[in-house]
Amino acid sequence: MVISPRVPQEIHEAVIQDVRSTLRGALLEPGDDGYDAARTVWNGMIDRRPALIARCRGAADVIASVNFARDQGLLVSIRGGGHNVAGNAVCDGGLMIDLSGMKGVHVDPEARTARAEPGLLWREFDHETQAFGLATVGGTISATGIAGLTLGGGAGWLTGKYGTTCDNLLSVDVVTADGVLRRASEHEHPDLFWAMRGAGANFGVVTSLEYRLHPVGPMILGGMVVHPIDRAAEVLRFYGAFAAAQPDELTTYAAILTMPDGNMVVALVACYVGPIEGGERVLAPLKQHGPPIADMIGPMPYTALQSMLDSAFPYGRQNYWKSTYMPAIGDAAIETIIRHANAVPSPHTVVLIQDFHGAVGRVAPDAMAFGHRDVPHSLAILSNWSDPNESDRNIGWTRAFFTEMQPHAAHGVYVNELGHDEGGERVRSAYGGNFARLAAIKAQYDPTNFFRMNQNIATAP
Repeated sequence: MVISPRVPQEIHEAVIQDVRSTLRGALLEPGDDGYDAARTVWNGMIDRRPALIARCRGAADVIASVNFARDQGLLVSIRGGGHNVAGNAVCDGGLMIDLSGMKGVHVDPEARTARAEPGLLWREFDHETQAFGLATVGGTISATGIAGLTLGGGAGWLTGKYGTTCDNLLSVDVVTADGVLRRASEHEHPDLFWAMRGAGANFGVVTSLEYRLHPVGPMILGGMVVHPIDRAAEVLRFYGAFAAAQPDELTTYAAILTMPDGNMVVALVACYVGPIEGGERVLAPLKQHGPPIADMIGPMPYTALQSMLDSAFPYGRQNYWKSTYMPAIGDAAIETIIRHANAVPSPHTVVLIQDFHGAVGRVAPDAMAFGHRDVPHSLAILSNWSDPNESDRNIGWTRAFFTEMQPHAAHGVYVNELGHDEGGERVRSAYGGNFARLAAIKAQYDPTNFFRMNQNIATAP
């Protein structure tokens, strides 16, 4: 039996009506039209029921929501795109601050900057910037929200050339726990800006983000080559050597996945940002190795590459992830990866080796909260399945795989890939030597740990 949450009795209806009257957006309670849709996020495992949902339309709504929740002692969660695997966008019994309706964006093609609101998805952001042949680093799934990806670091098809997403963040407008709207940048509240770039969910509700843009597209050279699973060891060894020598203009990933026809394959996915002719020369060894059973690399719109993997991660499936950085793609690691991939319980699961070369490593590890700059790869075990009754089997496989990979792992983890059951030392490992400074800044801007529905940097109970 599902028990709907109730607004705490000590919060009188008059108080709720008062805050409702201050909002341009709706304030939803259980049973209201739109409540269930608003609390539903990408990960189908997340089934939480806030007592109230504030569907904000601007910064004033956010300020009113933060002040109301703080004064009434309500737990707060923050929803942007709702794509984070941990599901921290939704809380049980508290106030969910829903930013998904805030989708304004302004592109300055002369300055090569864009200011965008936190409800935008990357496909919407790219739609505006690509009108001017511009882009910033924006993940690998176009349905991801810009805010969550950016505030946790952000990596994607442009990372080799232009670094992480937070490397390209110029400023943020953020409502902190005291209900004050602050602009954080290198020149205004620089300590807060330092923390927002990699751990931003801990420090407030972002109402806009300003990005540096770069000339990209509209046509790039990209796509994938596909190899049969029985050649996986040889293909992954080749990929490790190829990725170690690739130029900044090229970002590549390796993936083990099941094709729609039921066959498991190894795919090498590429994005070259630069002249097509130069990219064809650089990618020739990757296209010729094997040879592959399918070669789908060619000129394509940048927006097509950004959405190429979307169908593998649809809205509403059950998702459970584990991730770790990798110092190398060695034979022992390859053997462990292939053995577990061959026993995968769900045909929807993807094992992904992500690329962190080039511009990422040319930023000092203490330049911002996102500090892991010296590891070339990340292994992401992206388990997803359709039937909730299969959860124990899929979660168990993921955990066993992750445990066996530890001898081949580097210290640390990409915070955006932490799951709902990870915290404590795993969060500390996401920030390494930057954690102590983050904790001090958290104590300054959020001494009561008001914002704690996140991968939390706790400084108070």
